[in-house]
Amino acid sequence: MTASFTKILRWLLGVFLLVFGINKFVGFLPTPEFPDEAANFISSLDATGYVLYLIALFEIFIGILLLANKWVAFALLLLAPISLNILLFHVFLDLSDIWGALVVVSLNVLLIYKYWKAYRPLFQY
Repeated sequence: MTASFTKILRWLLGVFLLVFGINKFVGFLPTPEFPDEAANFISSLDATGYVLYLIALFEIFIGILLLANKWVAFALLLLAPISLNILLFHVFLDLSDIWGALVVVSLNVLLIYKYWKAYRPLFQY
């Protein structure tokens, strides 16, 4: 992967996370219609009063880090469990709208691969 291609992927993922993170607070994008099981799950998370907002804050934080090109390896590591949960939500509860989850997971995996040198010390003993 060339440096400019990596930069484009990083910017794309950063903008994606920033837009959807801010949307959870402002609501400028319409909320999609979910199947019953998915709607129940989302309403349960919303009923806690903090989970969806905490996820949104993480998305905004990670998006800013990616766009600023600061602590990118750390940001991608923070995003990994979030992107996996987004994917699993759509696989098990809302398969028809899985495209966004696939984009986030694919970009996250590609960028983790690109920054793999930063993760090598984690696997040495």
